[in-house]
Amino acid sequence: MQEEAKDAGRDAASGQTAPSGADRPFLALERELTVLLRRARANQGEMAREVHPDLEPAAYGLLIRLEECGSQRATALAGYIGVGKATMSRQLRALEELGLVGREPDPADGRAWLVALTDEGRRRVGQVREARRRRYVSQLAHWDRHEVAELARLLHELNAVMDK
Repeated sequence: MQEEAKDAGRDAASGQTAPSGADRPFLALERELTVLLRRARANQGEMAREVHPDLEPAAYGLLIRLEECGSQRATALAGYIGVGKATMSRQLRALEELGLVGREPDPADGRAWLVALTDEGRRRVGQVREARRRRYVSQLAHWDRHEVAELARLLHELNAVMDK
């Protein structure tokens, strides 16, 4: 009888402990986030190509950060994105060559530089983001606006927790 109780919590095929009822919502969350992140990566590549055919998907996030926050030091961008200085330098150089970003002296420290979107970069990113917003409106037209706002609020909370 004791052996049966022990085995009741184990998955027979894998030998691993089966999730308890309390764990199932977290497994469902993990599954749905995995699908969402996979789709987000694919969409990021599409959006990057819409900004410029030669733009790397990873660089799209830099453009969005610059659009939302304005001029930034390369070190701040590297910290936000979670890459090293060398990777950031390479990405920024590529963005400069495409005419999407430029550098300007940091008024707070004449030895440092700030990275900013060029007018062309701002125009292209704005067009892509507006097209993306229209797609969301179309795809979620059957949702109540309060549900959309609630989803945005919950995702914001999740992102805040994950930043810690």
